[in-house]
Amino acid sequence: MLNERSSGTSRTGIPLIICLAFALLAVAVLPASALRQRLAQATAGAPLAVDVELVLAVDVSLSMDPDEQRLQREGYIAALRDPAILKAIRSGRHGRIAVTYFEWAGPDIQTLLVPWRVIDGPQSAEAFIGELAAKRYSRYRRTSISAALEYSVGLFDDRAFSSERRVIDVSGDGANNSGAPLEPVRERIVESGIVINGLPIILRPSLTYSSWDIPNLDRYYAGCVIGGPGSFMIPITKPEEFATATRQKLLLEISGITPEPRVMHAQLGPPPAYGAPSGPGGADSAVDCALMERGIRRW
Repeated sequence: MLNERSSGTSRTGIPLIICLAFALLAVAVLPASALRQRLAQATAGAPLAVDVELVLAVDVSLSMDPDEQRLQREGYIAALRDPAILKAIRSGRHGRIAVTYFEWAGPDIQTLLVPWRVIDGPQSAEAFIGELAAKRYSRYRRTSISAALEYSVGLFDDRAFSSERRVIDVSGDGANNSGAPLEPVRERIVESGIVINGLPIILRPSLTYSSWDIPNLDRYYAGCVIGGPGSFMIPITKPEEFATATRQKLLLEISGITPEPRVMHAQLGPPPAYGAPSGPGGADSAVDCALMERGIRRW
């Protein structure tokens, strides 16, 4: 009896040339990004190269009412389904990004909802969305941006990925009022090469307004939160801007475009009278970054 090598057939009796043709076809129909990812993962011990490592840090303090929380999460879900976002991802050098999503409040409250995931197209984006949408909503006391930033840095220690850009995206509706002082934490992170962007939420009126809230939160974010080369923030001033601001932010972060000015607006048109940024790049040199940390209201 002829063996497989001499007969040119597989153990199933199918000619080897046909098996090879099917294998080549399977490779051909794979998206280029998926093929590159599989080849990279086959390299033992080598981190997967991505275009950006992006940490989404989302405020769930008590000042965020349930509607704001829902709009915030739905903004990310809509953005990750947006064709322009998916096109931007595929247009990168590696055709993929690494994203993780966690919620934060006080110094001891950081909840990882979706660990690091690679997004390289609609299928992986939907998988990320499915994980996120399945998580329940939570609310906690206090607002510690400094602790959220420290936690974000720890997520980069995963070492599963390599990239030229590491970005922390902080969204929230209040100033740092607990935990470590914000300024030295921010400066240390920026010096390490990580970029911090922001989505300050300044809806007026707020159903949960309290003495811990401050006007001009966009100025506070510009002067005290964001930092690093190409950093920017997009204030959200209306409920309908959650989706547009999140989409705009992700497009800039994924593409690596440096916006001008650093303070952008979710919608075209003049900014609202309150919270209008001033100073170079939108930052206000008079902003007191330790204001709420001292529990003193001077605004």
